[in-house]
Amino acid sequence: MSAWALRVASAGLLILLGIAVGTWATTSHFRPLLDAEQDQAARCKAGRDNLAGLTQEQGKALGDLVLAASARQSAAEQAVSEAKASADLDYAAANRLQQERTGGDQCAAATSIIDKELGL
Repeated sequence: MSAWALRVASAGLLILLGIAVGTWATTSHFRPLLDAEQDQAARCKAGRDNLAGLTQEQGKALGDLVLAASARQSAAEQAVSEAKASADLDYAAANRLQQERTGGDQCAAATSIIDKELGL
């Protein structure tokens, strides 16, 4: 029976040796691949985080542009309103100039009317 026990022990030893060699071979083969994939995953995560930050900045800048556009539109509407009020006064003055009747040379009449309007 001792020969049989010796064979079982040898077989067990060979199985343990096979497991150890298989583990070492698997680790030495797959560890660099696993490390490379983990590095790639870390780079992808960093890139994603960077893009998320840029997207937030872009959203904020877009919001600022919308607010600035609204402010410019409001200022433009106010400027148009003021210009229209000023133009109405000038339009009334021009109508008065056209309605005044003067005799003689048209150029001299226009000059005298304009001088009169300007207070010259």
